[in-house]
Amino acid sequence: MNDLRVEVAVGDRMLEQWRYVHNVIVPPDELSADEVRERSGRNRLENVYLGDELVGCSTVRPPGAEDGVATVIARVLPEYRGRGIGAALYEHCLAHARGLGARHIQTVVLAANGDGVRFAEARGFVEVERYVAPEDENEVWLTLRLGA
Repeated sequence: MNDLRVEVAVGDRMLEQWRYVHNVIVPPDELSADEVRERSGRNRLENVYLGDELVGCSTVRPPGAEDGVATVIARVLPEYRGRGIGAALYEHCLAHARGLGARHIQTVVLAANGDGVRFAEARGFVEVERYVAPEDENEVWLTLRLGA
């Protein structure tokens, strides 16, 4: 996949692209432009392109000083899944998190996102926590840890 490109989301246009992918994949947690700008100040947000086509995005939350846990989230638009894009993006994010000194890696997936749960489990992630959103008991989030 020589034409796959991952770029840090910088500037309003790229942050809006990141927001678009996030909101398509995680509709219960729709983010505003202001929320995305705020997140970009504390996390590494990236967009992934196949040629010139936006196909996904990612988030890497740096490891906490005390526990050394970094959070890696790779998102691929449904119409581009099954082509190895998610695997390549995940490996890219994992390398970045480890470069930041992460001792442990986790991810967060909406339980209703079966593709995302299967993707994480296939890479060795194990559920360590389940969170039910207070405003919607049907919105269940899973925290999964690599090699837990």
